[in-house]
Amino acid sequence: MGCCLFVYYRKKRKQASRDAEALSLCSLDINEPSTKRNKLVSRVASLAGMLQPVKTAPLKRIGQTLQRSISFPSVSNPTSSMTATRVSTATAPPAKRRDSKLWSETFDVRLGATQPLSPKEIKRQEAIFELAQGEQDLVEDLKLAKKAYHDPMLKLSIMTEQELNQIFGTLDSLIPLHEDLLSRLKDARKPDGSTEHVGHILTDWLPCLSSYTSYCSNQVKAKDLLDQKKQDRRVQDFLQRCLQSPFSRKLDLWNFLDIPRSRLVKYPLLVREILKHTPNDHPDRQHLDEAMLMVQSVVADINRRTGESECQYYKDRLLYTEDGQRDELIDRSRTLSCHGELKNNRGLKLHVFLFQDVLVITRSVSLNDQPVSYQLCRQPIPIRHLDLEDLSDGEMRVGGSIRGAFSNNERTKNFFRVSDRTGGHLQSHCFQASDAFNKQQWINCIRQAKEAAALTGDQCRLRLAICVSGRCTSDRFLP
Repeated sequence: MGCCLFVYYRKKRKQASRDAEALSLCSLDINEPSTKRNKLVSRVASLAGMLQPVKTAPLKRIGQTLQRSISFPSVSNPTSSMTATRVSTATAPPAKRRDSKLWSETFDVRLGATQPLSPKEIKRQEAIFELAQGEQDLVEDLKLAKKAYHDPMLKLSIMTEQELNQIFGTLDSLIPLHEDLLSRLKDARKPDGSTEHVGHILTDWLPCLSSYTSYCSNQVKAKDLLDQKKQDRRVQDFLQRCLQSPFSRKLDLWNFLDIPRSRLVKYPLLVREILKHTPNDHPDRQHLDEAMLMVQSVVADINRRTGESECQYYKDRLLYTEDGQRDELIDRSRTLSCHGELKNNRGLKLHVFLFQDVLVITRSVSLNDQPVSYQLCRQPIPIRHLDLEDLSDGEMRVGGSIRGAFSNNERTKNFFRVSDRTGGHLQSHCFQASDAFNKQQWINCIRQAKEAAALTGDQCRLRLAICVSGRCTSDRFLP
């Protein structure tokens, strides 16, 4: 009998526990917005016959930088990281989430066309709607960056007006630009929610993107100053409070400042997606073809100018300890293929720059409150004379010897070697990347730079041969 009672009460306790859990789940706020797309409910299901059940392929997410150069992540400075703050993360309210909609959810079938929409037309409408929604989100984020970050920091004197102007750049001028496109797209939308023509809007508006040149060109300086100011306790505390507030959506200030650049590189994909689902005989086709060429040209031009600006910024940060380290290849470089922190075989951290025609090895130097500078510690290596060797894990060749006794040791992984044998002098360096992916990125960039340098050398030799033969009158045949 005692055993039966024990089993009975044990079952009762389990049932009570399950009831309590069910109650706690039901008490959650079900009205909290979600970023996930919900299944189309009965309202959209009623579109059967008008909207055929076609799943729209989402646009690809863009993870690339606008610049042609690739900035590899370096180990963060402990002094610039977020230390203990006065705000407890345990009591921080939940982050605000942004809803995501499908065009099908906004389409009013009662006002729509009498003929069923084809799968291709549905995808076209989804692509146009994606463009408009992106503009809406961008305008909201730009206004938020000004209202929640720029204005309070200026009012509270957390940063000076000059510092804020440097960090935020021309962000203010981008807001009316995108409000204009958003307004045009809304005006073009018919009462049922569909849009017939969008190409003429894009061809008229896309040239305005040239305003992005100054904003993107300023980003490398803005990021540098922001990282520097984060070492200030007041700045650090303010940004941490914002990060833990619902409005931030767990995004820090730089995420908001980088949103315009991320949006810019998406425009070619957005236009291509609309064009992809527009029939050849559609009246909008010609305008969309023009818009595609236009946006590619505009983004490529901004890309080139931003790359040049970044290259010049780091050239200005170089410190030469000897006059012999100055190289005309550095001075005439217009692009920066990649740069980042690497370790040598002794574990010393170096900052390496792969410019257009030369590899430069430096050490990071912090001088008082000034931006970080980079002191050359070796002679620059011309790309045309550079030899590259991919070292296997556990095999690090230094001066002809092989050190591979501990193949599983982390210290012998992710190494590659560069050397310069010009002038009878051997200059060799073994670099260790942070991981295998980082190493492969470096190797790919160096190989591409060598191929470009070899191509340039062949063109120079061809030009010389043509001139010597007396057949050279212009450079029109050479790129």
